[in-house]
Order: sequence, then C-alpha cells, then structure tokens
Amino acid sequence: MHIAFLTPEYPHKSVHYSAGIGTSIKNLATALVECGYECTLFIYGQKVNQIFVENGIHFHLIKQKQYKVGGFYFYRKYIQDYINNNSHGIDVIEAPDWTGITAFMKLKKPLVIRLHGSDTYFCHLEHRSQKKKNFLFEKWALRKANALTSVSNFTSQKTKTLFNLSFDITVIPNLIALKNFKPVGQQSKVPYILNFGSVIRKKGVIALAKAFNLLAQTNDEVHLKYLGKDVKDSLTGTMTSDLIKQEIDSEYHNRVVFLNQVPYEKVNSYINGASVVCLPSYAEAFPMTWLEAMALEKPLVTSNIGWAPELMIDETTGLMIHPDHTATFMHAIYRMLTDKEFALECGLNARKHLQSHFSKAQIIEKNIAFYQQVMNL
Repeated sequence: MHIAFLTPEYPHKSVHYSAGIGTSIKNLATALVECGYECTLFIYGQKVNQIFVENGIHFHLIKQKQYKVGGFYFYRKYIQDYINNNSHGIDVIEAPDWTGITAFMKLKKPLVIRLHGSDTYFCHLEHRSQKKKNFLFEKWALRKANALTSVSNFTSQKTKTLFNLSFDITVIPNLIALKNFKPVGQQSKVPYILNFGSVIRKKGVIALAKAFNLLAQTNDEVHLKYLGKDVKDSLTGTMTSDLIKQEIDSEYHNRVVFLNQVPYEKVNSYINGASVVCLPSYAEAFPMTWLEAMALEKPLVTSNIGWAPELMIDETTGLMIHPDHTATFMHAIYRMLTDKEFALECGLNARKHLQSHFSKAQIIEKNIAFYQQVMNL
C-alpha cells in the first residue's frame, strides 16, 4: 500500500514551518514506512519546488504561487494538477481539514480527510468570528472526501454538528513514537514550569501566566518558560508574550523566559529539564504536545476540556484543571512541584498509559484498516 499526505507543514529543515499536524504526520508516515508501507508527502506553500527521498519517505515540496486574483482557487488547482501528475502507484491521499485545502480539487486517487481541527472548529471553541469563505471551503472539502477520520471523538462529534454532517467518521488517535522519547529523570537545578508549542491565547498561555503570578508570591525559586513561536493575538493585535507579561507582576518578570522556536530534535531536552509541564489549552483536537510530555514521564498539568479525557486520566497521568480557575490551577502546579512522589507516579503512569492505548502497533493497525476500507469503496 502507498499512502500520500497533503500538508502545509512538516518537521524538516527544508520545510519552512511545522506544528502539531506536521509532527503527527511525521510520526504516522515514519511508522508506516517502518512497517513496510510506502509514503509520499506533498507539502504545499513552500519557497521552492523540490523532490527528494529521505528515510524511505518521498518528499514533494510544492512552491507557493502568487496570482493577481482568485489565488485561493487557482493555487488549489495547481496543487491538484501537481498531485495528479505525480500520483502513479499511490493508493490513497490524505489531507487535513484545516482551511479546506481540497475544496476545489478533483484528485485521481481516493481522498480521505483527517480531522485535526478545522478553522471552524477552533473558532467555535474559542468563541471568535470566522471568515465565511473558510467555513465554506472546509464544508465543501469534507463533503467531497471519500471518507473522514478524526484524531478524537470530541473533534469528530463537534465537526459533525458544526458542518451538519450525517455520515460516519472513524476515530483514530495520533500515535507517539515512544522509542524517540527517553526520560532522563534529571531536572534543571533551577526549577521551571514549561509550556511548549505556539505562544497563543488558545493554548492557555495567558491563564498560565495568571496562575504563575500567584505561585511566584509563595515560591521564590520557580521560573516559567514558554518555548515556541510568539503569535500576534487575534483579539488585541498585541504580541501574546506582551499580554503574558501584563498578567505577571514586574518583580517576577526576571523569572519568565521566552524561547523562540528551537530545532525539533532539541525540544525534548527542555521537556526533560522541566519540573512541571503545563499545557492548559482551551482548544485542541488530540495534542501532540501532551503526548510528548507524557512519553517523557513529566509531571503534567493540563486543561480538562472536551478532548482531554480521551488522553489524560485525572489524578493518575497528571492533573486536569479548567484554565479559568486560576487559584485551583495554581494549586495543581504547586502540588506537582512539592509532592515529588505523586509527581513521579503520574509521570510513570502517563508513559504506561501511552504504551497500553496509543502504541505504534495499535494505531498503525487502525490506520491500515481504514485505508483499506477506503480503497474498497
């Protein structure tokens, strides 16, 4: 079987951007190749056209093209033609739901869309307005696909409601390559709380700042580190890092560190060094950051919204708190910092939970069965 992935992102030095979707595709594509299947990546929106093979995966970087008018349509058709001209031997093509990239495409191969969280989905969870064209593109893309799969049941059900979909959606969680995540059990000499991923409101980073401000009043050692790209806030037009600083008393500013994006392979060292990892997101689908922290056996504090119970077990794999409950949120972090035995047990349980429920073998088997079903439609 030969599976192709259409994506705007992927964690590779030749690709200019990557986030959670890119990481999840890399994990899946790498695991498929290791299991004897073929994989091709069509990565659009790039600076150059480039074709190469690395670790058994075929890369097609597709250059971003500019049009005087109708770029949203003509670039999609350009991608369509590129894929159709390079799809010999491919059995199934997978695309993400984000912005409905396949809305105007007529591909020669069966198309599946994986729900990582559409723009419609995230706008709904964040209670913010959405461009009408984004909703229409995403709706058209979903309705035209041969089949849909979702990384969580929560995302599946929300998407069906938002787009008024009547057909079934197969739920297959993201997988984590546990062999690539080796817990070291050694933390930084200066204790720090780590939040990693984009520094953006929906990730709960401002709520974390409020909780840290309370914590800093009783703990004069702990620092707070944000690791990820600083994003301009959609509500205020201010950089999110500046909004974070506004929530923290000036006397504690020297204990808050912003680290810009670092190479993907170096992120694990920051996670391993953290005393507590705190990921209080308001809007996710099935976050890779949570999986990575759990794989490294870190004391973890997350939000308790929607998708969360499909991945976390409160008081067992970590602590789950609504990010708006600032005092309770702060006490959860404090507990992880001070109750070392409990924190260690949560970390160990988290990795065991991944091994039992989200192993490579389990997730690959589900994906292959899904692709085969699509091919037989």
